[in-house]
Amino acid sequence: MAPDAAPLRVLIVDDEPLARERLRELLEEAPAVTVAGAAEDGPAAVDAIRAQAPDLVFLDVQMPGKNGIDVIEEIGTGDMPATVFVTAYDQYAIKAFDLAAVDYLLKPFDDERFEEALRRAREQIANQEAAVSERLLRLLHERDPELLDEESPHDEPYLERIAVQGRGKARIVPVDDLTHITADGSYAELHTGEDTYVIRERMKTLAARLDPDTFVRVHRSAIVRLDEIEMVLRGGGGNYAVRLKDGTRVSVSRSRVDELQDRLGVDVLQRDGADDA
Repeated sequence: MAPDAAPLRVLIVDDEPLARERLRELLEEAPAVTVAGAAEDGPAAVDAIRAQAPDLVFLDVQMPGKNGIDVIEEIGTGDMPATVFVTAYDQYAIKAFDLAAVDYLLKPFDDERFEEALRRAREQIANQEAAVSERLLRLLHERDPELLDEESPHDEPYLERIAVQGRGKARIVPVDDLTHITADGSYAELHTGEDTYVIRERMKTLAARLDPDTFVRVHRSAIVRLDEIEMVLRGGGGNYAVRLKDGTRVSVSRSRVDELQDRLGVDVLQRDGADDA
């Protein structure tokens, strides 16, 4: 986290005074955090969220009158700040993730578990801010279609693992296991040869975070592992593709063929359908 990062404004919602005080103490000890306020029930939480527009809410699930889930439904999931549910009942965990909560803390929780939830919240908020920048780039892209084709300058460590979120759990996929990645709308499909995992991420972002000595983007919707490429193919009509070691064929953009050949150190492309022997 940058030393000049703006403090995270956090709202605490819990009907138990001791629980509110514990969260306040933990938050006040955390770096770059400002406690924006506290609410002791659902209606007060709705008013505080609308009035204060916090970045993050630690939200108790079980409260009299209006519970935490009611609060989110009244505010609306699209307008709700990043949320960490706090509950003594683990049956609410799945509902929390259905409502796109960042995380949930099961009472009683220790300091380490709290720190993990706060870290996840910071990451989600940072990603949401990055998404705003992406939307601005897309507006520019309408005037310059080539703008988003260039990978972003690399300024952070290359990915070694990718977290794939499920309902109430996350699977870690080692980057070394990937053979290729393809786009499916606003999602990316991670292929390992045996399994396929789906994450919500743009290809441009993934391409910038993967080691270019190992991976190459061959198409707007495809990234392949260089040492998995068995052959470069040229089809009719000037279409190109690569065949991977497992037989998978991945399309290659005409504008990326020269770069791909340079990376592979080959000059000749085999005609698609020709004898491989």
